[in-house]
Amino acid sequence: MNITVIGGGNIGTQFAVHCAEKGHAVTVYTSVPEMFEKCLTIVDENGNLTHQGEIRCATDDPVTALADADAVLVTYPSALMQKAADDVFAYCKKDALIGVVPGNGGSECAFRRCIEKGHTFFCIERVPAVARLVKKGSTVRSVGYRSELHAAALPASAAEQCAAFVSSIFDIPCKAIPNMLNLTLTPSNPVLHTTRLMTLFGDYQPGKVYPSLPLFYEEWDDETSELLFRCDDEVQKICRALPMFDLSHVKSLRVHYESETPHQLTEKIRSINAFKGLKTPSVPAEGGFLPDLHSRYFTADFSFGLAVIVQIAQFAGADVPELNRVLDWYNGIRIETAEFWYADHGIHDPEDFLRFYSL
Repeated sequence: MNITVIGGGNIGTQFAVHCAEKGHAVTVYTSVPEMFEKCLTIVDENGNLTHQGEIRCATDDPVTALADADAVLVTYPSALMQKAADDVFAYCKKDALIGVVPGNGGSECAFRRCIEKGHTFFCIERVPAVARLVKKGSTVRSVGYRSELHAAALPASAAEQCAAFVSSIFDIPCKAIPNMLNLTLTPSNPVLHTTRLMTLFGDYQPGKVYPSLPLFYEEWDDETSELLFRCDDEVQKICRALPMFDLSHVKSLRVHYESETPHQLTEKIRSINAFKGLKTPSVPAEGGFLPDLHSRYFTADFSFGLAVIVQIAQFAGADVPELNRVLDWYNGIRIETAEFWYADHGIHDPEDFLRFYSL
């Protein structure tokens, strides 16, 4: 297949390597094509080569990138998803397969015109492995590969086809799940990251400097776990308020992390090897650190993650005070303006919502 990977960052490089290693003709659509080598590699946590593949090209030209693509894999941050969708709509043949990872942030709405045009659209629930660039355009470190992946599609009837495609790329079993809302409501980063940031920076105001900051995961605390559990319970409340959809795949984080109490969750998160050493998003300042309000942990996980879940709660008529409290806190300190609104995609009321997700 001709496969185009949109985005040349951590996940984009990881995807490009795996697709090329499988013998597909891979094009990386990136703003910095001059930085990309022909042969891209993946290494493990010790720097050992684990995967490699030769791409066809890297380009910043949308026609070159998309005109002959059989499949497009989008790894842009949520704030750029509409740009990717507009490029795909303008330049891709209508039978091209479109996939997005990870599968939250309202990306399915950004691609609504493409879906209506005839494209099959799918999302992968979570990334196959934690990826961090070693050298831009050349090497990425990928650790903690999952034993199973999950994919949902619009139309929903294409989920099995899309799951089989994903499995063929990564050699990881991929399970088709019944409805896109299972991914949109998955309480991973939109709850995991946002609750952690609120407990870390809940007293932040302009001018406040933090002398030091704990590691984001490795020094996780019970206060965050308690807030996370309350928010996680509210996500489950939203699911119960939408009985017309099979949302059985929206697993509680208690289940995902096999933790019955907040303290067990704290210990679990602290122990995950793939999370070790990851710093809290911050920028240096005189006397310490400031929160990095431009980090994706803020700009994506609140405005295109938690905001989506809260709007779904409104459509479902579910009361979610803890989720609203976390989002309201962020809105009081935010410095960016981009955010997701269902209304921007023609979804204004519960009827519009049900009609779209019933495709």
